[in-house]
Amino acid sequence: MNLSEKLPPQDRVTKVLVIALLLTTVFSWAAMIWMSFLTYEGAPPLPERIVSESGETVITRADITAGKAGFQKADLMDYGSLYGMGAYFGEDYTAAALVALAKGTESALARARYGRDFGALDAPQRLAVSADMRAMLAGIDLTGQPVVVPDSVAAAIAQYREKFAIEIRRKAERVGYTRAYSLDEAQARRVAEFIVHAALTTVAHRPGKDYSWTANWPPEPLVDNGPTDASVTWTVISLGGMILGIGVVLVIFRVYIERRDPEESYANILGDFQALTPSQQALGKFFVFVALLLLIQVAAGAILGHYYAEREGFYGIPILDWLPFNWVRNVHVQTPIVWIGLAWIAAALFLAPRIGGREPSGQKSLVNFLFVAVLAIVVGTVVGNYAGIMGWMSEGSWFWFGNQGLEYLQLGRFWQILFFVGLVLWSLVLLRTMLPTLIRLLDVRSLFTAFRMEHLLWYSSAGIAFIYAFGMIPLTGIEPSFTINDFWRWWVVHLWVEWSFELFSAAVVGYFLMAIGLVSRQLAERAILFEWILILGSGILGTGHHMFWAGEPATWLSVGSVFSFLEVLPLFLLLLDAVDQREGVSARAQFPYRLAFLFILGSVIWNFVGAGVFGGIINAPLINYYQHATFLTMNHSHTAMFGAFGLLAIGLIYLCLRYMVGDRVAWSDRLGVWAFWLYNIGLVMWIFMTFLPVGFPQLEVVFNEGYAAARSLEFYDSTEIWQWLRTPGDIVFAAGALLMAWDFLVKLRSIRVQAK
Repeated sequence: MNLSEKLPPQDRVTKVLVIALLLTTVFSWAAMIWMSFLTYEGAPPLPERIVSESGETVITRADITAGKAGFQKADLMDYGSLYGMGAYFGEDYTAAALVALAKGTESALARARYGRDFGALDAPQRLAVSADMRAMLAGIDLTGQPVVVPDSVAAAIAQYREKFAIEIRRKAERVGYTRAYSLDEAQARRVAEFIVHAALTTVAHRPGKDYSWTANWPPEPLVDNGPTDASVTWTVISLGGMILGIGVVLVIFRVYIERRDPEESYANILGDFQALTPSQQALGKFFVFVALLLLIQVAAGAILGHYYAEREGFYGIPILDWLPFNWVRNVHVQTPIVWIGLAWIAAALFLAPRIGGREPSGQKSLVNFLFVAVLAIVVGTVVGNYAGIMGWMSEGSWFWFGNQGLEYLQLGRFWQILFFVGLVLWSLVLLRTMLPTLIRLLDVRSLFTAFRMEHLLWYSSAGIAFIYAFGMIPLTGIEPSFTINDFWRWWVVHLWVEWSFELFSAAVVGYFLMAIGLVSRQLAERAILFEWILILGSGILGTGHHMFWAGEPATWLSVGSVFSFLEVLPLFLLLLDAVDQREGVSARAQFPYRLAFLFILGSVIWNFVGAGVFGGIINAPLINYYQHATFLTMNHSHTAMFGAFGLLAIGLIYLCLRYMVGDRVAWSDRLGVWAFWLYNIGLVMWIFMTFLPVGFPQLEVVFNEGYAAARSLEFYDSTEIWQWLRTPGDIVFAAGALLMAWDFLVKLRSIRVQAK
């Protein structure tokens, strides 16, 4: 903003919103801390020993913890999944092991009682054996010291362990699996024992309860795993709460938030192009790097999609050995986090001098340092991930410099710490640049003045750095419990997206609309404060919808379901805000930011559709119980991540580029508009030509045959035509990325030419 701009007063509605925001923040975080304690208390225990009825030691705690380390070291979470957490290409290890234990126990019981294989028994005998198997598995007390399992179960565990240890270290082209290079035979056995313990938590009942430690997930008719009564109850409550909440929010928004004041002030902060500062000129390389990372992500995604259809290679090229699925997925999953974050970092750094009204000394050097740091982290992460998966790292180094093996947090701990430091540094650089305006807007006699638009923008940057730190618990070692580990992982993955990312996107969109004079400062601040209340009130405790089935306490069923459904509301209001301003944009013939506005409008729509609609319909416990980790989840993740946050990131870059070009040379929206529509057409093609045609039949298989069957090779073989049909969408989407990258280069070249 201009330092000489007259500060408009804050009205009563704004002050009420500030108080509500503070109360919501305190309540939400207090509840999250309380739920964290409950999660630690209610997580599945790690027994010191699991023994057979005859007293033979089957598994020890040391075996389980070593197996978890091996599971991460081999990055199996990026090939298959555990509790549905991870990749959907391979099997879900928990579900597959559960079926193997059930069938192995039946076989052992049949041989012990009748001296014949289970399949050779008559119908009454099979029914009796199956009933006893279910009772045995459900009756295992995992809190026992030691945990005692029937001899038949112990035999099934031994059988599964030997088979898994062989298969995990063997190349299998038919299922697109390279092999676990980083595991020796003993480590592979420990991984099997870790998976066995996880499988037991899905069927063994919690003490005093009639459901398992995972609330009976996964669905598996073989062991009578079905949804709990609470899943049905809280689904109904959450659906009713969503409908009621939408009505209440719309009334508040229409009556109070949108109320116009005759004295409202309109600014045009970005309308007059000024000479670029040295730090703004230095940001061009950030935009090029963003385009490069997006192209790498698209290429990795195309290879991954192709693996589902042709598992032995890539159009006949045998790439399986040197491009294993889990490493390619590593790249595909982590690059959007980097390029979206980098675009936001660069855009905020670009706006900071205009907001602060000056450029501090050394700003350009700090910007260049941040770029070099990000480049080093990206290169180190990619190389380290590959070296870890291929088994090139020593036992002590893979965790720090290789691959942690946790989805979305695959980077080694050393690179993770550097990334966190970089985020903190970015927030501090913004603070020192924006400080004059932040101080000017602040009146020490009034708390409310600490919640102006510029303050909200900086707070959201600090939140992005703050939340990332929780993904490093414990800092210097591996958490023995997968449930606790996954709990903190979702603190980063979900709270980044549903909290800090949403806060930043709401603040930056609000600032953009205000800065180009489309909405008044008062309306922008009221709307964003209201958005933040809804985001904080739903996004924090809404993390719970990821914690239904991985061993967290059943309390998350109520907390996660009710609060998750409220997440659709801020997205819906962003859509209303953007559409409401459309006429104002169209009426301004000389409006210079049409392309940036187009991308931001697209991000708001996809935010509503991808995160709100596609995310909302799968969050209800009863629905989520069956669709968890199916292609319907993939549909939500692609449309929400790129549609909501990716398009916003690109829109912010086009905002910066338009300002950098100014009115000294010609500007064209043509290539950018083409890229925008190609992106959107590609997303729609993915939805209707792959994700939904695979996802709905997969959901039916889960419901009728169980989750293990829905994640089996047999099911994926039946969807081959739909997997191939992802290729046209990939081509269209990639064309958009190439056009956008070329457009960035053309515009940056024109900026360099005019600077000479």
